[in-house]
Amino acid sequence: MISVAIKKQLGGFALDASFEAPAGVTAIFGASGSGKTTVVNAVAGLLTPAAGRISVGDVVLFDHEKRRDLPPQQRRIGYVFQDARLFPHMSVLRNLRFGGTYDEARIIEVLGLGDLLERMPAGLSGGEQQRVALGRALMCNPQLLLMDEPLAALDGARKAEILPYFERLRDDVKIPILYVSHDMSEVARLATTLVVMDAGKVVIQGPLGQVLSQPQAVPLLGVRAAGAVIETKVAGRLLDDGLTELLFSGGRLMMPGILGVLGQSVRIRIPAQDVILATEKPKGMSALNVLPVTITQISQGRGPGVAVGLQAGKDHLLARVTRRSAQRMELAVGQNIFAIIKATAVGPEDIGR
Repeated sequence: MISVAIKKQLGGFALDASFEAPAGVTAIFGASGSGKTTVVNAVAGLLTPAAGRISVGDVVLFDHEKRRDLPPQQRRIGYVFQDARLFPHMSVLRNLRFGGTYDEARIIEVLGLGDLLERMPAGLSGGEQQRVALGRALMCNPQLLLMDEPLAALDGARKAEILPYFERLRDDVKIPILYVSHDMSEVARLATTLVVMDAGKVVIQGPLGQVLSQPQAVPLLGVRAAGAVIETKVAGRLLDDGLTELLFSGGRLMMPGILGVLGQSVRIRIPAQDVILATEKPKGMSALNVLPVTITQISQGRGPGVAVGLQAGKDHLLARVTRRSAQRMELAVGQNIFAIIKATAVGPEDIGR
């Protein structure tokens, strides 16, 4: 468990952030200037808060009242920045070993670095460089890993290349991770816990799926970022159609592409703006995914939009419709309706493991 409760005045910017991060990947999400990097720099010991306390498990890194402030080199923290910051005159292997040699063979295997060890940083792609930087951070045997916008400098293709390695890291390497990002697709694929910041404060926090499915979170996350995450399993592949059948507690989903082998877990982010609601089961339409759902919450935004929380089996979805549509359909909490999701509405960046 990571516990953070800190305050710091930086010119006209006031940081006053408190949250707890359990095991797994805790994403700190927010717009530029919200205080995300300031928080992780304080955890790393690169910035000293004016007040508060930071701890990882039983280890206290900072306590203003007790005048405890461990220097960065004593905190056992691995830090991966937006740019890889590799030593250009060192091979990949020497860059890795600069961090240490802890569990070297396993880290090289998990991150797929075996074929890169003798190469120089200049000959690596952006995604490969970030994998090396991540390996270097892990080989110092950290008790905590900090990742500050590690994919922000990469294009879509390079992100797609590296995200599966990050997912494997999340599942195979049992250390807590604080992951800073302003990209909800990354967050939805990787995180287990979500902390949302705005203007130096934590405005909402909790398990990823729980936070994302709350209608009240829409104005905090942004209209385009809002959407639920569900865990599914591959039930079959329709090779003639190029589709994969996924099962979850609320029914069946058909998604394009080959998404895994039978029984494999697949995480799907379904943007709220791509969910259509119907009071009766539709007929004669192209959309393949029609799910029976129950309305759990309705939240009116400041503009013309209405966020509608939905329960599908044991899972939760989120839809965003206009106020006019909500009134015309007479939507109400407890009402049984149907959620319609186009298979093509969920992009490759919203599908993970």
